[in-house]
This record gives sequence, C-alpha cells and structure tokens, in this order.
Amino acid sequence: MMNRLLLLAGLSICFVTFVHAQKITYSEPDKDDSRQLNFDVIGKLNDHFLIYKNIRNRYSISMLDANDMKLLGKQDLAFLPDHVLGVEFLTHRDFFYVFYQYQHRNSVISAYAKLDGNIKLLEDPVVLDTTQINYSSNNKIYTFINSDDKKKVLVFKINSKDERNYIVTTFLYGENMALQKKSVLNIKMPDRSDFLNEFSVDNDGDVVFLKPTGSSQKDNITKLTLFYKPAMEDTALSYDITLSKIYLDDIRLKVDNANKNYLITSFFSKSRRGNIDGLYASIWNKNSRTEKATNNIVFTDELRAEAKNDGSSKTAFNDYFLQNIVMRKDGGFVIASESAYTSSRGGMYNRWDYLYGSPFWSPMSSYYYYSPFYNYYYPWGRYNSFNNYAINRYYADNIAILSFDSSANMEWGNVIKKSQFDDNTDNFIGYTTYNSGSEVHFIFNQAEKRTTLLNDQSVDGRGQITRNPTFRNLDKGYDFMPRYAKQLGARTLLVPCQYRNYICFAKIEF
Repeated sequence: MMNRLLLLAGLSICFVTFVHAQKITYSEPDKDDSRQLNFDVIGKLNDHFLIYKNIRNRYSISMLDANDMKLLGKQDLAFLPDHVLGVEFLTHRDFFYVFYQYQHRNSVISAYAKLDGNIKLLEDPVVLDTTQINYSSNNKIYTFINSDDKKKVLVFKINSKDERNYIVTTFLYGENMALQKKSVLNIKMPDRSDFLNEFSVDNDGDVVFLKPTGSSQKDNITKLTLFYKPAMEDTALSYDITLSKIYLDDIRLKVDNANKNYLITSFFSKSRRGNIDGLYASIWNKNSRTEKATNNIVFTDELRAEAKNDGSSKTAFNDYFLQNIVMRKDGGFVIASESAYTSSRGGMYNRWDYLYGSPFWSPMSSYYYYSPFYNYYYPWGRYNSFNNYAINRYYADNIAILSFDSSANMEWGNVIKKSQFDDNTDNFIGYTTYNSGSEVHFIFNQAEKRTTLLNDQSVDGRGQITRNPTFRNLDKGYDFMPRYAKQLGARTLLVPCQYRNYICFAKIEF
C-alpha cells in the first residue's frame, strides 16, 4: 500500500512538472483571419505581441497581450499602397521598421516606415529608391537584410538585363536609417549557368555574396567565387574558393562576426549528380582575405544509417537540405539539416527536380530584376516552378545535427527521428528551434496513433538528444505551424496555428 502511494505521489509530481514546464495560451480566432491570411510574427514590444496580417489589399498589425493573448487592438497600415510587392520587418527594443516595396505605374519603389510598440508612426514613411520598369510585376525587386546586431541595413537590387554583366546596386544604412554608402557593382557573368546568391552584411557593414557556377543552372556547382565589398568602398573584390574535385549543392553562407569570418558550406558529391557523400565547409577570414580552413567531411556509415528513413545508406542524405547554421564564439559551428521532398501523381521528385535545390526555397525572378530571397508562408499550398506540376504531397523527415570545430573538422553528429507528410501544403510540417541556453529544442508535429502531437526533442553541446514530454496539440482542435514560430523571450515561443479554418496564435511558455 505504501509503495502504491509513493508511486502515485511520484506520478503527481511528474504531471505537475509537465504542466508548469510547458504552458500553452491561445489567442481567440478573429473572423477576418481566414486561412487565406498572410501573416508574419513581428516581435514583442511594450509587453505586446505584434502580428502583421494581410488579405488582398488590406494590411494591418494586431496587438496581443503578452500575458493572456487577448486582442488589444488592430491598426490598419494606411501608409501602404494597394499594389505592395513585399513587406518585411526589423524589430528593435522600443520600435520597429516596416520595409516595403510597391509598383506605381512604371516604377517599383522601396520605402520604410518607423513605428512604436503601439503601432503609431514615429515619422512619415521615407522612400529609399525607385526603379523604372516597362512591365507589370508581382515579384520583388529589392531585398532588405540586416546585420546580426541590427545596426546595419542593406538594401540591394540586381539588374540582369545583360546576362553577361549583372548590375548590383547596394544601399548601406546605419543607425536611424542614415545612408552610409550607395554602390553600383558590375559583376561579370561569363558562364550562362552563373548566378548570384547568399547576400549578407556583417556588423561592420561589409557585404559578402557568392557566385556559383555549374554545367547548367539545375546541376551541381563546380566553381565558386566569393565577392567581398568593404562597407565604404565601391568595388567588390572576388576570390575563388577552393573546390577539390567535388560537386557542391545547396550552398549556404553564414557571417561569423565574433571572429571576422565567413562560413561557406554545402553538401557535396564526388560525382556529377551523384549521391551526397558529405559536407563541404570553407572558413574565409576577411582580415587576411584568405581561406582559413577548408574541409570535405565524408559522412560515416554509422551517421548514414542513423540519417536514412528507408532505402540504402548510400542515398541517406540525398533528400537533406541545410536549414539552420549557428556560429559559436570559438569559431566552430553547428548545422541542422532536414530531409525534405515532394511527390505528385507523376511520381517522387529528387533534389535535381527543384530549381535551385530545396523544394522549400527557390529564387523569384522577373524580367530584368530579381531578388534571391523568398517569402515562406503559403495559404493555399505550393506550386513546383521547375516541373510545372501541382504538388500533391510534401514530406519532412529526419533532422541531422552536425557540430564542427574552428578548423571545420567534424566533432559529432546526431539525428532526430521524425516522419511527416501533408497534402497540398507544407505549412504544418517541418520544425522550429527554441534556444534555452544550455540546449537547443527542436519542436515539430508528429502523428502518433491517429493523433497529432507537438514533439519537443533537445540537443545539448555534446550532441546528446533528449526526448521531452509532448503536447497534445489537437485537444482543442488547434493545428500548429511550427515552421513559422518565433522565439520572443528566454522562455517564450509564439506559434501560428489553425483553428476551424481560422489563423490564430499560441504562446508556449517553457
């Protein structure tokens, strides 16, 4: 009898710990927020959560109380014109910027507005630049990116009218959006398969981007050039990056501000369109303007066996795409990649069927200008731009986490097991990360026994994976969209969800 009481007491303690460790508070669904809604989580200001919402030509921001998730108010963004091509946000402690671009007659105009935490304009909107075009466009021309410390903002556009010579115009802004430097760069594109991608700006205002080259635009990368433009100079210096008889795919660039490095990383194969053999990593130091370390890490049989879902270990990483890259202060880095693929009635697609790699990323292109970045939320699913077939099913499976030292040597690798799919939309699959300080949590939906559970698995600095208690996210009829979640505090995650065809939001407190 005493043992039974002790057991019951222990279970009660576990239950209480679970409840207090993971608390969910939902916002009330708004009748205007149907699943046709486009949205973005802006951030937390004045103890309010700010959510951008757009349906057709109506643009607004909702304020939710950060404690009980009650709607405090909604403000229409009257300064936005009707034909908006894109809206992006940069949040500071006491205010936030709205960067936007729109077409007016034969011009595309980039502009910004500055608002406080109560969604009040702090100054009149400011036009940044105007581009003349001779066509009606639904695509973005300008790209807005910021440095890690948010003190530098880079706005750029690419004119590709001359396919042999791209004109890249950059605008560098400092604090209070004061223009520091405008530059016009002529980038030679001698090969028809050349393209530009992975633009970044560091905390010093220096700009870096890549020019990959392959045998075709939909093939492996066989040559890679890094362009580096110091903040106050008008010339982008080019440097060939070492590739030793390998073929790259799914290239990423990451700024390491603490060590003045740029990390270039990609999956690679030893043969053209071959199976993924490992991970390529090159660390380029901007002070010496040389490659500090370059390594081709071949995956072990043990890691391949862990990473695969079905089939041969040789093809284990063929459907993986790079997702998260975190730089450490010691110069090392951690990479998370996810297995992602699609299918239709015509069959399964592999990584070569997508325009530039991942099925969840492709550049937007217009007639003369293009932006290499993409918005990620799609209310009505996706369309495959290469095959021109409607996608019927999306898959998102295992997550591989790999850790490397400052010389690009692999320290450890581990795999979080999951299996996800959904029809006509990828909004409910994939994952988000939550950083608790000592661990990084990977949070995702998982179907178990006809019930969808919100899973939480964490990885510590040694690569040890812990499976934490799950949320029963369908208890109240809410379908979570973890891919679009944002961490808005040390212990707070804001997750969009769908309830009876309406978009709402859930605050998760750890």
